[in-house]
Amino acid sequence: MRWVLPDYIQDILPDEATRLESLRRRLLDEFRGRGYQLVIPPLIEHLDALTIGVGQDLRLRTYQLVDQISGRTLGVRADMTPQVTRIDSHLLNREGVSRLCYCGSVLHTRPSSSAATREPLQLGAELYGHAGIEADLEILRLLDGVMRLAGVPATRIDMGHVGLFHALADRAALGNAAREEAFGLLQGKDVPGLRELLAQADPPAREALLALPGLYGGVETLDAAASRLPRIPEVVAALADLRRLAGELADLPLGFDLADLRGYHYHSGLVFAAYGGGAPVALALGGRYDRVAEAFGRARPAIGFSLDLRELARCLPMAERAGAILAPAAKEPALADEIARLRGRGEIVVDALPGHDGTWEDAGCDRRMVKREGRWTVVALHEKE
Repeated sequence: MRWVLPDYIQDILPDEATRLESLRRRLLDEFRGRGYQLVIPPLIEHLDALTIGVGQDLRLRTYQLVDQISGRTLGVRADMTPQVTRIDSHLLNREGVSRLCYCGSVLHTRPSSSAATREPLQLGAELYGHAGIEADLEILRLLDGVMRLAGVPATRIDMGHVGLFHALADRAALGNAAREEAFGLLQGKDVPGLRELLAQADPPAREALLALPGLYGGVETLDAAASRLPRIPEVVAALADLRRLAGELADLPLGFDLADLRGYHYHSGLVFAAYGGGAPVALALGGRYDRVAEAFGRARPAIGFSLDLRELARCLPMAERAGAILAPAAKEPALADEIARLRGRGEIVVDALPGHDGTWEDAGCDRRMVKREGRWTVVALHEKE
């Protein structure tokens, strides 16, 4: 059937579209109030520009097509963060701190889960130019505040650190292919598979990597990690960063999962995932990605987060639809003035068209305008004259 959409692609109907737009405006206004400036990157770019510096995993999620003008391969964006990084690095070219935000559709070759869409509405905020932990604190507090504002407060924010994996993988002398496989096994907490993969690795490094899947829980996880992982500088520094964040953000619902390495191609340090609203998957993902800007010729510290506005909205109860007022088709000055007054105070006023009596409830009308004693007034839709 011609009108059937592709798998995992959906229309957004009026009630959901209204809810999404209201949510988008509130969250972007919150970003603006905190100094995050809105940018709108293009839907398509040259493929290399979209995927440079962020790893093979993003390339596999990116739709590709041939530009009919240049003949070059284009990509439909699967993630807006690299685009925003390009804007910061090349177009704004600021020396100090830059705070940017964005919201727009992205397209994935495959859904992230059986319940997900391939066309998320990605909203996010990025902070560039500050390598210190102060930026990490700002972004985590911003994420918590945004979820509260949306009406879906975070019930858990799990944190990890990609530096732990990189340090231990280096210690185990894992090549690129083995790292890829180890990453997948850690994500699935497949300890037997990981043990088999690391059979020939240096024993201390092997045991440290095998310990990661069991290192999750509350702040006590950091004490367990300090006792089970080697005291090499990278590990000590990563755990120190996580411990300081735990202390500074003690009022947030923090957790720790040191095997959660999602996006490790992309990130370089702190990573985090926020859960809430009863959703079975993370509603927001983020972390530090200091090396991505190097691909654009200008190394620059960076940290941020993004979420799918559609997933966030699904966690909210459906609001009652605002009723509309039906206005007569014939317009006289007094009627036009009253319609303008009603619309000015936020009412929805629908102009009647001839030949559609009895159908206006389908258009959302629950009231109508009638003239009584020389004045236009609003009554129930089916109230008699």
